[in-house]
Amino acid sequence: MAALPASADHARPQRPKVEISAVQYDSPGRDDRSNRSLNREWVDVTNTTRHTVNLDGWTLKDASGHTFTFDDYRLAGRATVRIHTGEGRDTRTDLYQDRRNYVWNNDRDTATLRNDHGRFIDDESWGRDRDRGHRHGDARH
Repeated sequence: MAALPASADHARPQRPKVEISAVQYDSPGRDDRSNRSLNREWVDVTNTTRHTVNLDGWTLKDASGHTFTFDDYRLAGRATVRIHTGEGRDTRTDLYQDRRNYVWNNDRDTATLRNDHGRFIDDESWGRDRDRGHRHGDARH
């Protein structure tokens, strides 16, 4: 009879890895609050695993408390969804906050992703707040 290592007996499934992969916080062109300009401000959320992750009830929030809540959305494995600020028709790859004002500050802000239990998943900061004490990815544009 072969003995298994102790860790094999209690192996836990790997947690889904979802991250903020890119932020376009400064909409290209004039900030004229047109729907086109608002939708050129966005956050990409990527599932780096092979398995679909149910994002229903997850939130994406800025430092001022503007919150987008994912509603009945499943992010496929190895896929990215882009969350636009303005109005539009939701698809598998693009979701819309349906706002008429910009959310992400150009000078500094933090985008924070939390799961449906309010647990921290990831954040992305830029500007002066970038070097505070919590985990940050690279602000990619």
